[in-house]
Amino acid sequence: MKRTWKGVFISSLMAVSLASVSLVPAQEASADEHILRDIGIGAGAGVLSGTVVRRRGSLLNNAIKGAAAGAAVNGVNGTRSRYHRKHRNLGQDVGVGAAASTVTGAVTHGGKDTLGDAVDGAVAGAAIHLLTNGKN
Repeated sequence: MKRTWKGVFISSLMAVSLASVSLVPAQEASADEHILRDIGIGAGAGVLSGTVVRRRGSLLNNAIKGAAAGAAVNGVNGTRSRYHRKHRNLGQDVGVGAAASTVTGAVTHGGKDTLGDAVDGAVAGAAIHLLTNGKN
């Protein structure tokens, strides 16, 4: 009885899952599929701004702040219309990056360099804007 139940249950489950996969309609692309790209650009810009140019903070902390800025910029642009995702707003990207980096800096090292955190995030937001504007 136990074997029969497993055989019926598993085969039914496989049939339902295959049918549901084939019936799911394809969705249009959103900014969410570019999140890793934006996180990478943000992390690189955060390291460049914080560690190389300003010579403040650790490489890892600057990468984390930049990655948070990249994720935030991507998240905000993901809520916009298709046209506005493709034609991003520089001021919005810089502001969101600065805010996300400032909050992350406050969490990771207690807000010791708030202005520097904002600058690193703004650089990350600007880098994402310059490298990805019109490509989504």
